[in-house]
Amino acid sequence: MNSYSLPAISIVATPTKRSAILQLAQESESRGFAGLACPSLGATLGLCTSLAHATSTIRFWTSIQPVYYNHPVEMSNTAAHIHEISGGRFGIGLGVSHAPVVQRLGVTTGKPLSDMSDYVAAMRQNSRFSGELPPVYLAALRDKMLALSVDIAEGAIWANASLSDISRQVGLVPNERRSDFFMANMIPTVISDDEEAALAIHKKTLTGYISLPNYRNYWRQAGYEDEMNAAEIILETVPKEELAQSLQKVMSDRWLRDCTASGSAAAVREQLAKWSDKGVLPIAVMSSTSGGQAKAITELFDAYR
Repeated sequence: MNSYSLPAISIVATPTKRSAILQLAQESESRGFAGLACPSLGATLGLCTSLAHATSTIRFWTSIQPVYYNHPVEMSNTAAHIHEISGGRFGIGLGVSHAPVVQRLGVTTGKPLSDMSDYVAAMRQNSRFSGELPPVYLAALRDKMLALSVDIAEGAIWANASLSDISRQVGLVPNERRSDFFMANMIPTVISDDEEAALAIHKKTLTGYISLPNYRNYWRQAGYEDEMNAAEIILETVPKEELAQSLQKVMSDRWLRDCTASGSAAAVREQLAKWSDKGVLPIAVMSSTSGGQAKAITELFDAYR
């Protein structure tokens, strides 16, 4: 089972700050962080292309690129290009995204498992033209997608997973796959001695996720049935303009602490290390009580000096 001394870091290339983010990526590399995860906010594949040139040793991957954004042939071509230029440091994390995103795109979808299986198969078929593909990781919050990732991919990536339930899911990965099967989790992280302020940020971060049926079903299975039932009542009865505040009121501290990391630098290091001990690479998704993304990532750097 893998063990990591430092976490990976989630980075987003926001408009007007893309060069600054590449500088933070370079500093992450020099400090020995385990990798860079690039969420679907912004031009994820563009960021990864830049990382292939701006860095030289650190691993990086999309976390997660929705499959409905790109035709699998184009995805195969682009992923193979980044894989080659980076010297094999790139991984392509793929997911089926969520209903609100898919609705905004106006695309027609099938069932998540079959859509993902067909997409990866089409990518692999195109590899005779694109060249060698990078490792493929699937967004695998629940057990069926995790099983599919074992069958067709080289790894699985969770987001906002529960520490209390992750050992059960890791146990679903066959022993013969554990040594080379990549597993990571995106963890909302705030370094602050003001615990209430940190938890308030986590509540805002998770408001959108608790609104999604697949996440509620995941957390219900992880042992948070009361919180998820309360959230569903709110979603059915509370006016839209009051939803966020109402949902945050039913987010228990026990639930929040199980799927996030916060507190002093020492406390955050300890919490992230617990994921590593489970064989899952922690990806710190940084927020700050006193600044934006760059400030938050700098606070993580300071925590691991």
